[in-house]
Amino acid sequence: MRAAQEKGADALLVTHAPDVRYLSGFTGSSGALALTVGNPVSAALFTDGRYTTQAKTEAAGLRVAVGKGAPGGLAAAWLASRGSKKCAFDAVTTTVAELDGMRKAVPGSVRRSFLVASRGLVARLRERKDAEEIALVRRAANLGCRLFEHVLEKIVPGSTETDIALAMEFEARRAGAEAMSFETIVASGTRSALPHGRASAAKLLRRGFVTLDFGVLLEGYCSDMTRTVHLGRPTEQEWDVYHSVLEAQEAGVAAVAPGVRCGDVDEAARSVLRKAGLEKWFTHSTGHGVGLEIHEGPRLAAKQEQVLEQGMVVTIEPGVYLPGEFGVRIEDMVLVTEMGGEVLTAASPTAWMEL
Repeated sequence: MRAAQEKGADALLVTHAPDVRYLSGFTGSSGALALTVGNPVSAALFTDGRYTTQAKTEAAGLRVAVGKGAPGGLAAAWLASRGSKKCAFDAVTTTVAELDGMRKAVPGSVRRSFLVASRGLVARLRERKDAEEIALVRRAANLGCRLFEHVLEKIVPGSTETDIALAMEFEARRAGAEAMSFETIVASGTRSALPHGRASAAKLLRRGFVTLDFGVLLEGYCSDMTRTVHLGRPTEQEWDVYHSVLEAQEAGVAAVAPGVRCGDVDEAARSVLRKAGLEKWFTHSTGHGVGLEIHEGPRLAAKQEQVLEQGMVVTIEPGVYLPGEFGVRIEDMVLVTEMGGEVLTAASPTAWMEL
């Protein structure tokens, strides 16, 4: 609430599902959390009739209100009825339609100045994980590593990219995952040059790279990792590019430590590819935060001034993509510790793998 007060607000309205879950424990798809300044803070969770029992169970200790209409509007009306004059909301995650509904739910006498736009008040809190969250992320990362080992035997000439993705996703669910944390990427041959080459019906050839980018959702927390393997004997260019990307990835991992600027981590990885003459083919940022969402803060990209803090979990994932030829990406999840960075996906080695 301190951050909301700094915006001149005396209340906070949270509608983004991961933020609602983080603050209340409620995992339903329809919910809004209203909080007012005070000692103690007054809070209420608003949802609809589908989640009456679930909300009262998951958000134990909070006032739970079930009503008809959008939860955001119900929460806004409740805050106004309790005398709140200015209510902060997240302008990044709130849609125009949601904002319009929230405004219409507030009495006309305070409507004009009631809602105060802010950016990522709760998301910034989520960037630093506590011990319980770190344990959950670690479990998700470990499961991801096991999935990669499981699917290696499926990576043979003639298999389709979809075959590999399905084998991985089936095993993930069987191992207890709620879902994959994003649509599984399996990109082979020339398709490995597509950074987001989702699994297709393309068959694996006898020779060439296969890139697998995947993650699981386990007790609400995500994992994210990428491994690139090679079928058959590589060309000299393929060997050199892979090991340049590996060197860049290792440099990025080594740069992770509390107090280090996110832009400096990006530069540590990017400079390796620059020296190798490959920087122009590295077309995305070096990494991002992972937690309740697969992409959250901080962002590890050029000129980012935010500094890493102990408890953050980030990815380090440089890549090189040569259109029409091949691509290579290597990605690990790294926990920012007191002394530096701990690779959470270390159980799955990043060394060259030839199948």
